[in-house]
Amino acid sequence: MSTGATQPTEDELRAALEEQMRHITAFDVIAQTAISLVNLAGRRLGLSDDTRAERDLNQVRDAIDATRALLPVLERDPQGPSLAPLRDALSGLQMEYARLVQAAANEPAEPQAADPAAAPAGGESAPSGPGPAQRSGRLWVPGSPTDRPRQ
Repeated sequence: MSTGATQPTEDELRAALEEQMRHITAFDVIAQTAISLVNLAGRRLGLSDDTRAERDLNQVRDAIDATRALLPVLERDPQGPSLAPLRDALSGLQMEYARLVQAAANEPAEPQAADPAAAPAGGESAPSGPGPAQRSGRLWVPGSPTDRPRQ
């Protein structure tokens, strides 16, 4: 049984696309890109049973960074829609990302089989855990006063 509907021709599809392109703005495309990145990051956090297997914190980090890079461009349009929902979603993603990264860092390492070839020379044990720079939580900046040799 036929419904009488026919598929649009290539020329009709092209004309419809060209009509859309006449009305779309760069702001629209940038905003939609930011929204897509936020949605993708939310999925890649893998917080639900349905998405846990998709967890990829590197992708989450990249999506957060890209969205943050797009915000200043979106803020240029004073007549544009409120960016508060996008900022709120981004903030939530950043908090959850930081929580997951911290949780992964605090997970105990899987026990490794003793490998005599991997042991340091002289019977010293290899240092475990973060070093003093990581434990301090401070950012090292070349040329800072702490970068100078001690006398």
